[in-house]
Amino acid sequence: MLFASAIEVINTLAAAKSAGRLKQARKKDTTPALLILDELGSLPIDQAGADLLFPVISLRYEQGARILPSNRAFKDWPPIFNHDSTLTSALLDRLLHHAETVIIEGKSFRMKGQIEP
Repeated sequence: MLFASAIEVINTLAAAKSAGRLKQARKKDTTPALLILDELGSLPIDQAGADLLFPVISLRYEQGARILPSNRAFKDWPPIFNHDSTLTSALLDRLLHHAETVIIEGKSFRMKGQIEP
């Protein structure tokens, strides 16, 4: 299992690409039985980051389980990926085929007891 924020994975891949080790770094992200990419949509991803993240998700298609928590509806994903509708559509195609989508509504568990009841 690998648990990391989406931005952390992108930054690791960008550093590996600069060092000429992208293939090895990508393998680390694509081989675990479960990949959890947290905080997807919390920060925008530029085109270079989207281009690095897409192959990780694409290579895992039908190869391993993945969980991508996000506080954004799928229709709101293009701005996350630099308004690249083509890349976003291809990414969602690979994510949603054979997927279980879980929608959790309600107050944040982390904020329990911190905000007025």
